[in-house]
Order: sequence, then C-alpha cells, then structure tokens
Amino acid sequence: MRFSRALAAAVCIGALSVVGIAIAQDADTEKAIERYRQMLKEDPWSNPGLLDVDRGEALWKTARGPKNVTLEQCDLGKGPGKVEGAFAELPRYFKDADRVMDVETRLLWCMEKLQGFNPADLVKRPHPGGGQPVKELGAIATWIANQSSGQKFAAKLDQPKEKEVVALGEELFFRRSGPFDFSCATCHSAEGLRIRLQGLPYLADPKEARKVVGEWPAYRVSTTQVMTMQHRLVDCYWQMRLPELQLGSDVSIALIAYLTKQATGGEITAPGLKR
Repeated sequence: MRFSRALAAAVCIGALSVVGIAIAQDADTEKAIERYRQMLKEDPWSNPGLLDVDRGEALWKTARGPKNVTLEQCDLGKGPGKVEGAFAELPRYFKDADRVMDVETRLLWCMEKLQGFNPADLVKRPHPGGGQPVKELGAIATWIANQSSGQKFAAKLDQPKEKEVVALGEELFFRRSGPFDFSCATCHSAEGLRIRLQGLPYLADPKEARKVVGEWPAYRVSTTQVMTMQHRLVDCYWQMRLPELQLGSDVSIALIAYLTKQATGGEITAPGLKR
C-alpha cells in the first residue's frame, strides 16, 4: 500500500514537472516569436507584404479588363480615384450599389462596372493557396489599406443599413453552429486563449480589437503570403468546418463591419506581420 501511494505520488510529481516544463518551453517559444516579429517591425522594409503593395498600386493604374480601363475612377467613398484615407472609413454604405461594402467588395464592384470583369469569375478561387502570392484583387486591397497606414479606424457606420450590417456581424460573431458547435467568439471572446503556439486576440473587447484589426491585410510568415481580411475569415470558417464563405457575401461584410466597429480608433498598420 505504501509502495502504491509512493508510486502514485511520484507519477503525479513527474506529470506536474512535465507540464511545468512544457509551459515554460511554450512561453520561451512565444517570446522568441515575438522577438522575431519585433525585429521585422523595427525594419519596415523587411516586410515582404510591401512587394504586394507596389504590385497593387501598379494594378490600380493599369488599363485592364474587357473595357481596357484603369481603376483610377473607382470611388472608395472619398470621390473617384481618391485612395488616401479611404480604407480608414470602410466599410460604408454606397448609394450607387445600394449596399454596405468593405474594401474588397467595393473593388469587385469597380472591376465589374469600370473594367467589365465578370464578378462570378472574380469570386471563383479568389484567394491564394499556401506559398502562392496574393491574387490581383487582394494586392490592390493591400495597397489601398497601406494608403491609410498610420491613420485611425474612423468608419461612421451610423446609417440605418450600416447599423443593420454591424448588428448582423455581432450576431454572427457569437452564434454557435457547424459540426464543432463553434463561433468566432469561441476563440476570440476571452483573454489568454491560444491555439497551438498562436495567441488568440480578444476581439470581443474593443480595447484588444483596436490593437490587431488594423494589421490586416497582413503578411503571414507561415504561408509566405499576404492574407486579406476576407481571406482570414474564409480560413476561420474552414477551421470551424462551416460552409465556404464567399468573398463579398453579406456574412463576410457583416463580420468585417462588426470587427471594424470594435476597432474604432485603433491604428492601421497594414500590411501587418503575422505568424
């Protein structure tokens, strides 16, 4: 009996030691990852996402599509062709489309109306696979976001249709569904949560949302590509095993509007750097 108790105690102590070592190792790894991120931020030109910023600007100014025109007359909310500061005020309601739009959805609309592209073709496989560069629409969106870098999120979201979209986004953020009974809030409504070595931002808290939402679009080191916010949502939906989220859908715009509302006043630093 004494031997059994002694053995059980030894096993417990050993298990606690292993857990303690694992926690310490995780903490060291997370610190190392954070040091790596900080090194990249200290030298902004080391961010590979800036290559796609340049590519996006070139695409904006290049005549393309069946109509062979540029996007320089695209109105992002501040008047045709005015890009600086536009991302900071998106999503917003556009009267010409009678719809609330984020930056990527608005670009889809402009590429259809101005350049003559078929929107069905643009939303078919719109995001890159691992290791592949962001597609053309994503590169343009990254450039537009970068033109608001250093500014604060200031989308008003106070018109009736804008309020409806934000309310829908909040409902979707907290709604549990799918085979895992997950919601966005499962991972993003408490402090200190993590998945593997990745810390999960507390997006339900405006103070925390202001710190991270403005980093998207972001360059992801693990997949060596820029990922836009629409792409990030698609990836989250896939991880929750929910139906594929179509770029520019009402659901995607609603979630982005809610997150932007949460991040009001937060600084835009796109393209950010992510794991």
